[in-house]
Amino acid sequence: MNRTGGPIMVNRALRSMVILAALAMLATAAQPQERTHAAGGQPAFETSFARFEALPPPPEPAGRVVDLSTIEPPVEVAPAARPLGVGVASYYGRRFHGRRTASGERFDMHALTAAHRTLPFGTLVEVTNPSSGKSVTVRINDRGPFHGNRVIDVSRAAASQLGLIRRGHGTVHLAILEP
Repeated sequence: MNRTGGPIMVNRALRSMVILAALAMLATAAQPQERTHAAGGQPAFETSFARFEALPPPPEPAGRVVDLSTIEPPVEVAPAARPLGVGVASYYGRRFHGRRTASGERFDMHALTAAHRTLPFGTLVEVTNPSSGKSVTVRINDRGPFHGNRVIDVSRAAASQLGLIRRGHGTVHLAILEP
């Protein structure tokens, strides 16, 4: 043979063919034999399921089961609103975004928060724009506003919902939400 390793290549090829033949024989031996048909011409496979045609009765429920049809969901009652008055609202946004508020938390212009001079932190206030009829509930987390006759500074997200973005301020009705 030539110097390119002819006998070695032939030996490898023969070994590979023997291994493949052995694997093929094992694979065909592991496959199940085809079943013969039952007496009526039906295959044995289909007749083996004849005993399962009728479903068994459903199990009886355990003793701790709750019948959902007897439960009445609770009716949600809107929180009582105590009117606080009418005044001018403005908003603050990008310039203060990320700064600390008077309550110690960071201001998020995308959250529904507001600044008021005297209301306790955490108070929920419903702010309504009477010209558009839109309202939003904000949480007091800062102090202000400290100029002009403004009574509340709302976040940019709240101002957007109220429709105050274009003018920058507007007359609003305030009401404290009681829990």
